[in-house]
Amino acid sequence: MPKKGLVIVESPTKAKTISKILGQDFAVVSSMGHIIDLPAKKLGVDIERDFEPEFVVIPGRQKILSALKKEAKDKEVIYIATDPDREGEAIGWQIKERIFKKKKVSRVVFHEITPSAVKDSFKKPHDFNLNMIEAQLGRRVLDRIVGYFLSPLLWKKIARGLSAGRVQSVTLRLIVDREKAIRKFSAQEYWEIEAELQKAASVQPEATVFLARLEKIEEKKAEIKNKEQAEKLVDDIKDKIFQVRDIKKSEKKRYPDAPFITSTLQQEAFNKLKFNATKTMIVAQQLYEGVDIKDETPVGLITYMRTDSSAVASEAIKEVRNSILKNFGKDYLPELPNVYKVKKLAQEAHEAIRPTLINRPAESLKGFLSPDQYKLYDLIYNRFFASQMTPARFQATSVDIQAGIYRFLAAGSVLIFDGFMAAYSKNAVPKEKNIIPDLEKDEIVGLVKLLPSQHFTKPPPRFSDSSLVKALEEEGIGRPSTYAPIISTLILRDYARRDKGYFNPTELGFKVCELLVEYFPKIMDLKFTAALEEELDEIEEGRFNKIKVLRDFYEPFKVSLDFAQANIKKEVIISSETCDKCGRPMIIKWGRKGKFLSCSGFPKCKNSKSITSGVKCPEPECGGELIERRSKRGFFYGCSNFPKCRYTSRSLPQEKEG
Repeated sequence: MPKKGLVIVESPTKAKTISKILGQDFAVVSSMGHIIDLPAKKLGVDIERDFEPEFVVIPGRQKILSALKKEAKDKEVIYIATDPDREGEAIGWQIKERIFKKKKVSRVVFHEITPSAVKDSFKKPHDFNLNMIEAQLGRRVLDRIVGYFLSPLLWKKIARGLSAGRVQSVTLRLIVDREKAIRKFSAQEYWEIEAELQKAASVQPEATVFLARLEKIEEKKAEIKNKEQAEKLVDDIKDKIFQVRDIKKSEKKRYPDAPFITSTLQQEAFNKLKFNATKTMIVAQQLYEGVDIKDETPVGLITYMRTDSSAVASEAIKEVRNSILKNFGKDYLPELPNVYKVKKLAQEAHEAIRPTLINRPAESLKGFLSPDQYKLYDLIYNRFFASQMTPARFQATSVDIQAGIYRFLAAGSVLIFDGFMAAYSKNAVPKEKNIIPDLEKDEIVGLVKLLPSQHFTKPPPRFSDSSLVKALEEEGIGRPSTYAPIISTLILRDYARRDKGYFNPTELGFKVCELLVEYFPKIMDLKFTAALEEELDEIEEGRFNKIKVLRDFYEPFKVSLDFAQANIKKEVIISSETCDKCGRPMIIKWGRKGKFLSCSGFPKCKNSKSITSGVKCPEPECGGELIERRSKRGFFYGCSNFPKCRYTSRSLPQEKEG
């Protein structure tokens, strides 16, 4: 029996899941992502004609286009079921315009791939959202203009093969500026004094010891700068009488966090699972697109993973509240559902990232998920479950203790009720912290011992995947779909490297950033980039005109571009080595495979050689040294004796000699 409808989605996995849900009446095919895009080897934007884009079929994708045409020939109706975001809308629109311009094509959108959600969406197909398409086209054109004109300047100044980007370059600036702050930082020594105290021995010989920290000396903040000062204070304090001045007790509540959005999922997956942003999104996409469960229709286990909205469907709220009541009891269920603030301009039609089946905890799916899928699904499931539970409650106690001219503060807490922490705790929160015994005002407490401790002020930490994504979100730079690709590009270009999970800008990254800041300060300005992001979002809301946004950006950009093109000159860095073929000085250059030495007499003398790291290759009897290299997968170290020795490593196996 011929199939009546054709459904087009992006990925084969998604196609497989939806095909099994829809059954025999529909043919479900994959476009394999983008089929149509701006041309790779030219600007592809007519600036003089209101920034009109020139879209072409991506090389190698013509066969997919032809296959889609063939599939559509005998179909009564065509549905575009690409992802429910700007990019998905644009992919579907371009397919419609290129192949099916004269046919009736309907758009269907669903935020979870479950039988009910998919079938419901096909009952109410609609037209494409033209504002959403305009917003995506505006972003694509803007990013092409920046990349197309800035990248050649980097080639002219530093080396071919480098790239710049509207969001990528500002992200690099965050990493570089943080590294500058770290290098400029000067650690300052300071000391703290804590007292181990207990109820007076005559009253309670085996009393619980609790800690109090020295806060003030003669009503001024205690500032202890060195060991000598700390020792003098300890000597003076040790014979003093410790007396309770004041006691404060209060109940503190700790509320659950909102269910995940893209940025918070990437942050928490790094903090708890050590997944980088790219890995998190790959695994999340697998969970969204569908998993085969024995004797059941394949189903997507989570809602769409690219979202900036914490909103949740009322049906899902009802389901999770019933489950909380059943599994934990009424004390864990708030009287009304918890509602979380939705950020400005969030796509409110989207939901937060949540499980599609609340009756499917991770444990019940263990045999059907890979280890990484299991870990991430468990994180998403528990976070959503906890988001609709009551707060945890702590009994907090604060005790002000006087010892002569010295004031100590003891603070402790005890968990009264675990609330949402029974399902999910963001951090390991101890049930008891510095337990303070029952004390009364004016009571004398016994000193067990004084504990002076040395500390140093710390520089700001380097960014991790988690903190970088958080910074991008807080600064308003990029959007949910861009965080992971931005980070991947910075690593791939060797502008930054991951060192024990933290980003360290390379010499090349510094050079690229400083050049762009010098010649394009506006593009590298965080506030300008954030304002531009908001304008692009406003296009989708129908409040801003795409052409005006592009023109307002391009006109001042062109002025900076003309100045840079006229003034940027190739940088020449002379090394201490001379050419062993002609005797001229060797200069440092950057190439596609990394940094190397080249004869300053080029092109007359084409001698070049690698720059070694000074670390011997660890392979037995090799004798080579490790050299910095770049490949399509990013930076690595390779042996200088390649191809005889094929040793590679992402990090040096030992410290540099000398």
